[in-house]
Amino acid sequence: MYDLIIKNAKIPQGDETVMTNILVLEEKIAGFVDSTHGAQAKEVIDAEGHLVFPGFMDSHTHIMYHGFGHRENWVTGSAAAVRGGISTIIDMPCCTVPSTRTVKQLELKIDIANAQTVVDYGLWGGVTGEDVREGWMHNVQEQADFGVVAFKVYMTPSVPTYPRVTDPEMLECFKEVAKTGLPIGIHAENFAMCDFYVKKFQADGRMDGPAWSEARNELAEKVAIELGISFAEATGARLHIVHMSTGIGAKLIGEAKKRGINATSESCPHYLTLNYQDAMTKHGACAKIAPPIRTSGDNEEHWEGLRNGSIDFMATDHAPYELESEKTSEGTTIWNAFPGIPGTETMAPIIISEGLNKGRLSLSRTVEVLATNAAKHYGLYPKKGAMMVGSDADFAIVDLSKEWTIDPKTQASMCGYTPLEGMKLKGRIIKTIIRGTLVFDDAQEGVLPTLTDAELDKIVHNFPEGCAEKFADIFEQFPELASAEYDRSYRKLHPEKINEDIRRIKGIMVKPGFGKFVKRQSIQVLPKTITYNTTTPTGVNRREREDLPEFR
Repeated sequence: MYDLIIKNAKIPQGDETVMTNILVLEEKIAGFVDSTHGAQAKEVIDAEGHLVFPGFMDSHTHIMYHGFGHRENWVTGSAAAVRGGISTIIDMPCCTVPSTRTVKQLELKIDIANAQTVVDYGLWGGVTGEDVREGWMHNVQEQADFGVVAFKVYMTPSVPTYPRVTDPEMLECFKEVAKTGLPIGIHAENFAMCDFYVKKFQADGRMDGPAWSEARNELAEKVAIELGISFAEATGARLHIVHMSTGIGAKLIGEAKKRGINATSESCPHYLTLNYQDAMTKHGACAKIAPPIRTSGDNEEHWEGLRNGSIDFMATDHAPYELESEKTSEGTTIWNAFPGIPGTETMAPIIISEGLNKGRLSLSRTVEVLATNAAKHYGLYPKKGAMMVGSDADFAIVDLSKEWTIDPKTQASMCGYTPLEGMKLKGRIIKTIIRGTLVFDDAQEGVLPTLTDAELDKIVHNFPEGCAEKFADIFEQFPELASAEYDRSYRKLHPEKINEDIRRIKGIMVKPGFGKFVKRQSIQVLPKTITYNTTTPTGVNRREREDLPEFR
């Protein structure tokens, strides 16, 4: 007796597809058969001939619940992920109180997440300039031994509990992380350049949305990536450029690969589809992110990077902020609004619509950039990101012909905004399965609208029972794990709004707490492969540098 049979499933086989029936037993893929005659299962899901992918992975999220619960919680953030076909997220260490830079802080985060999440998740480890200065670098190996997948450093300021690194501090981080064999992901923007030009533009009276992108210009990312490549070459560390925004960045990573340097990169959907002039003019602070949205030329070069291998996979930098207090409140300008947007719910649909369905990406490459490559890079493959016997039974069922429009009012994230609003897509996630359990069904109401006030009070308005006692020293240092931003937020004054945010989410078929923490399984390195002579079906791939503000 199988636990689940997914019948009439069309699955990828390279760039072709085959019809099959997928057998699931004890949360794992047990086999693929042409006929289910004689096979019995506790549950049967009919894929109806739709394309069934391995569960997608978003390896760059910021679920900021403890410390910043007005922005997102693990219920809403994980619901957004599974509504987007994602079966595994990997969460960043920075945007919580405290940030996650020790094993005990990792254990705290896991206890909190496990009470709320509906998606499986891995964790990034943390290392900062403060760790270098205070002699806390022993925490790097301890976090690696615990099972984190990589380490994150910021070249520009993030939150007060996660200090940025100076150049020599970053070199020390590279040396230490290199010993673990894990990637070191850098937010690649030169701090001095960003700081100087932001202040200059403010002094010049620029208050328009595009000013943000022009102040944090292409060169700020270019020189930061070049420094990271130099440090990787010197130390042997595995450099990873998170949320890379520029086309020149993709070229730099491609050239580094050719030289044998361990360098990888990720893009995000907004760097493939939005240009800063239009998006920042229309959406203002609701399109403000760091690194900022770039040009249509960068969009094209990122598609080319995905095709040729200089960009290894997709992620989102999912980092929603509270609209009422951090994006549109009185006195908010493009300079003091918080930088961040949601993204985990729309990553795979955008790649499927604008990549696969429009011929920019092959089927095999779509699977790689949405699932396989990130799973390999972060040591979770083949448990995750694979459609193999013995792999976790994680699937995304996609209706390739279904047309729809992105609307923040129907999305799971609490924030209620996205600069992708109004984008018309073809291809929609209709079901997400994690470890053989149906967690999202686009045709169902789901369980979240049925949660009572008492249930939500226990799940999201209080930390798990015993958590404060178990981590008493952390709660003493960081009372209530609260931030100044949370204390002045709209949702602190109106906690009932969080209940409304959760109850309006449709299609979630499991209660909060279903998801599990996934430790790194191994250390794996992606091949340094660049594919030549890739085509650009969307037009000429070139840069009109004379039209970029930083070169005027």
